[in-house]
Amino acid sequence: MHSYTIGQAARLLGVSPDTARRWADAGRFTTHRDDAGRRLVDGTDLAAFSVELARADGDETPSHTSVRNAFPGIVTAVKLGDVAAQVEIQAGPHRLVSLLTREAVEELGLEVGMEATARVKSTNVHIDRA
Repeated sequence: MHSYTIGQAARLLGVSPDTARRWADAGRFTTHRDDAGRRLVDGTDLAAFSVELARADGDETPSHTSVRNAFPGIVTAVKLGDVAAQVEIQAGPHRLVSLLTREAVEELGLEVGMEATARVKSTNVHIDRA
């Protein structure tokens, strides 16, 4: 069983440790103390809470798409070429970079500072163990 400190849980949830402590104090997820007295969160409970939190924030995939991996964020860079474009989105602690056609960027009206959602569908995603 994996357990996380409040600080680690906060980082995984994309919030400050103070926010994670307040959520734990309010009973939004449970904690226990280890032998050293550190406050820990069970990994399974944290995973369930993160799903609940995402749903509460409206992180639902629209029914008109088969893409299930959505990263809402803010556009931080748009580099336009003659035919292609590169768009960067900061989604919480995650920086996503996508290559699109210039036409797609113009049709979507993408520009720095606007809210956008990166949707990822791939047959080849690498996951590394932390």
